[in-house]
Amino acid sequence: MPVAMRISCLLSATARTFSLSCPAAGLLCCRLLGPSSVVRRNMSSKRQMDHLERTSNNYRQNTLYPAQVCGIINESETVKRLRIAVHPNFTFKAGQWVDFFIPDVEKVGGFSMCSSPGLLQREGVVELAVKYAKHPPAHWVHTTCTVGSRVAMRVGGEFFFDPSPSEPSVDLLLVAGGVGINPLYSIMLHTADLLRLNRASGGQDYNIGSAHLCYSAKNTEELLFKNSIIEVCQEFPDKFSCDFHVTQQSTDVDLQLLPFVNHGRLTEEVLRKHVDPQKTLCYLCGPPPMIESVSKTLMDLSLPKDRIFFEKWW
Repeated sequence: MPVAMRISCLLSATARTFSLSCPAAGLLCCRLLGPSSVVRRNMSSKRQMDHLERTSNNYRQNTLYPAQVCGIINESETVKRLRIAVHPNFTFKAGQWVDFFIPDVEKVGGFSMCSSPGLLQREGVVELAVKYAKHPPAHWVHTTCTVGSRVAMRVGGEFFFDPSPSEPSVDLLLVAGGVGINPLYSIMLHTADLLRLNRASGGQDYNIGSAHLCYSAKNTEELLFKNSIIEVCQEFPDKFSCDFHVTQQSTDVDLQLLPFVNHGRLTEEVLRKHVDPQKTLCYLCGPPPMIESVSKTLMDLSLPKDRIFFEKWW
């Protein structure tokens, strides 16, 4: 049986199972109520906002699609990366997230794609990197999820990079803190795919400028996708560059990583090198204090507010 047909059969079975076992999801592959249908409640400061409540005003697609886990990778000691086979009509833009519905789990997860739209087109799969937490969806990923587990997903978010071939060139500055790397890695991979298309067309498509990634984590073990990031920088040395910033490194840094690693927090001096107020678009994702600090620094460096895009993950 062809791969596409096998995936279609698996997802059809997923839809039947999921609609029966997950009352939170309702019917799959149907039109759902939009964001305005999510009831907003006054939340106690002692309780963390749920994903659906926190994103109730964000754009999200109307269709909930069945999906099935087809691979699980231990990305680090605390992060698992899921490969998920999705419905043929599933689409997303680099940087967006999904509402993640799990059978028999009442809470809905919110996870950014860490793969490119190109991977979806080529293989029919998306990838999510999920850090361990006690929050039920993340806890399920780390304790219960197996290859073959059936879920459902709905795409949302206004944080994405999706240029058209005719748009003028821009320079990207990507700033990530911790697992905030996920949507930025998706954007980086998408940009690399566009550069390959441009190269194949002899420069006729996608006038992409440069892209620089500033990625901060406690130590090099928690730098997700670091080897792949370096490989992209090496494939396009005139287009991509990166700085890894580690704040609590207690062991020697691997020699291969050493040229890219800086000890301490991201500084104004580093950002200044990659800010052109006329050409730079900056995408930030990480803890709210980091987003607020970096945003202020960028505006102090004369980068207009409308050229700074951010996604906060609590």
